[in-house]
Amino acid sequence: MTIFFEKDTEEEIEFDYESLIKRVIEKALEHEKCPFECEINLTITDNEKIRQINQEYRQLDVPTDVLSFPMAEFETPGDFSPFLGEEKKSMYFNLESGEFLLGDIVISLERAKEQAKEYGHSLERELAFLTAHSMFHLMGYDHMEEEERAVMEEKQEKLLQELGITRDVED
Repeated sequence: MTIFFEKDTEEEIEFDYESLIKRVIEKALEHEKCPFECEINLTITDNEKIRQINQEYRQLDVPTDVLSFPMAEFETPGDFSPFLGEEKKSMYFNLESGEFLLGDIVISLERAKEQAKEYGHSLERELAFLTAHSMFHLMGYDHMEEEERAVMEEKQEKLLQELGITRDVED
């Protein structure tokens, strides 16, 4: 698995966020029984830059906490079987590494800090949650309908519980 990290903000993160995010990504792929090694681009940015991206790609001129840009369209969320055929390799796979191009994640560190404070938990927990949320989007899940939302929330919570990342209030 390859994760390309980019930190596009001057704000400091006082813990090893790359290791935390990698653990969450690995657990999400394990949960969905992904049969491939994957490539993911993950950018940590600020509210202004994520607002610009949100405006450009979603026509929403507001900052958001996380944006997900899947490279593949899943007919069924979490079902990697349509991508197993050789004819799809060039479209969905990095031809040099052979890794499945899962997609891009953009997280606003500024918004993550605000939300951690608002929800009364750690920044670690918030970054883990946003990463899990985005990973399920990259694997075809959505939350536009109530049933979809419930499935996605259950998957996110189970993943974080298994990693021991809880909503415990910060001291």
